[in-house]
Amino acid sequence: MSSQNFPNNKHAPTQRKNHVVGDSKLNYEAQTNFGDPMPAKSSSLTSVSDSDEEEVAEHWRKVYDAAQYECRHLFDPELTWTEEEEKKLVRRLDWRVCLWACVMFFALQVDRGNLVQAVSDNMLNDLRLNTNDYNFGNTIFLFSFLLAELPSQLLSKKMGPDRWIPMQITLWSIVAMSQSTITNKSGFYATRSILGLLEGGFIADIVLWLSYFYTSRELPTRLSFFWTTLSVTTIVTSLLAFALLHMRGVHGWAGWRWLFLIEGIITLLLGLSSFFMMPASAVQTKTWFRPKGWFTDREVAIVVNRVLRDDPSKGDMHNRQAITPRRLWEAAKDYDLWPLYAIGLIAYIPQAPPSTYISLTLKSLGFSTFSTNLLTIPYSVGHIITLLCITALSERLNERTLVSMIQPLWTLPCVIALRFWPGALTDAWGTFALTTVLLSYPYCHAILVGWTSKNSNNVGTRSVAAALYNMAVQLGNICSNFIYRTDDKPLYRRGNQNLIIVNVLVIVVFLLTKVYYVTKNRSRDRKWNAMTAEEQSAYKKDTKLTGSRRLDFRFAH
Repeated sequence: MSSQNFPNNKHAPTQRKNHVVGDSKLNYEAQTNFGDPMPAKSSSLTSVSDSDEEEVAEHWRKVYDAAQYECRHLFDPELTWTEEEEKKLVRRLDWRVCLWACVMFFALQVDRGNLVQAVSDNMLNDLRLNTNDYNFGNTIFLFSFLLAELPSQLLSKKMGPDRWIPMQITLWSIVAMSQSTITNKSGFYATRSILGLLEGGFIADIVLWLSYFYTSRELPTRLSFFWTTLSVTTIVTSLLAFALLHMRGVHGWAGWRWLFLIEGIITLLLGLSSFFMMPASAVQTKTWFRPKGWFTDREVAIVVNRVLRDDPSKGDMHNRQAITPRRLWEAAKDYDLWPLYAIGLIAYIPQAPPSTYISLTLKSLGFSTFSTNLLTIPYSVGHIITLLCITALSERLNERTLVSMIQPLWTLPCVIALRFWPGALTDAWGTFALTTVLLSYPYCHAILVGWTSKNSNNVGTRSVAAALYNMAVQLGNICSNFIYRTDDKPLYRRGNQNLIIVNVLVIVVFLLTKVYYVTKNRSRDRKWNAMTAEEQSAYKKDTKLTGSRRLDFRFAH
């Protein structure tokens, strides 16, 4: 299938077109070869001929019809709207779509993150577990999470995220509640595994759902809100833990058992609510329990067409269409996305052991169970601030690699201090301050997920790439669980030495990724510019290449 570009989309060098609507003018941004918006200097641009526009529009209309794309009846290349209308719609999408995505992520983080609080209440002693058992339980969870990533994404694409995600949340909440009854190591390992299998793929599924409503430039910012929820959840659950762990002794139960039970019930309620809060697409917001829907007819047309003009490939599959084995293989072997997977594999390792062990570290320094949980709040607040700042900076500069690299540059001096600072065991507040600064790092995950989505360049590849990227992240998390070992206690000098090495490697991989994409784009520029206008037009019309393999596609970096 050819993949000719619709005018004003971002995949190839096209021209800026201005439409006057009333007293306002809407600019459809064309893109340069590197995916950056062209400056608004219309005097230097020539117009796209009407025949070319009609030809390209007709091409995409056929693609959408062949795919049975659910929004195809609203595709309208001539539709215009004002900036005020678009801003109003985006605000509505933020309240309806992004906010609920954050609520569902809260449900995920509650049930995969409360183990850190549970162990502060002597859970390991109650179950007769040691540090290595704790590490192995985390590894089981992460490995199960990794194994479920791709199958979950394939299920989501077949069933629709609006159906699969609520099922996921509901099922894992039941397992989360069952953790309150475990009595031994086997039960601990079993519940960790089942939780991982049910939660795996959730993040990629959510990203796919969000991509139905937001443009590529809007998505990273919304994902930053999404991952801000991680820190908000840590704050909320720390306060909850402060209360719930005080229930130790009620009906003969330990506090951590009440923690798992009550927080699991909260997640169950959110999972059941999600069946009613997730429309399948912008054209499917009307239903028996929401008879008026979210939008007027004009508004839903704007929502659909602004996404298609940003990326027309978002309509090359419908939202209940399974990914075929061939599409899966083609997406998996797209080596131009492998640098992003490499970053995901190692970028989050330097922060993982200090984060996993923070409650145990603070308790070993003499802080009480309840103080330990409250002391995790400051770094969560710092994490929110730096996450929003780094994502906003990336969007403002339209720069991904160098801005994301702020994360390892932040953590490097901190892990060096952890390795060589002599007061780690004697200065409780100093160790707390150092760990807080480290864990307040500017999290680049939202940028990387949006970056992967943008460089995928079609729905099938985007779905698989999101899963593969998250699998790389989970594999990195698995590796991080083997860095702090029992025989390296209490200072973990060897472990911190390894974190320094990995941190330096992360910086190097970021720089190599920048070089790779710049070199790739320049090579394509030379080939593209060597073609005549007729050859370029024929290529866009006839090529069988799709996604990022197209010669007229330029990688974001």
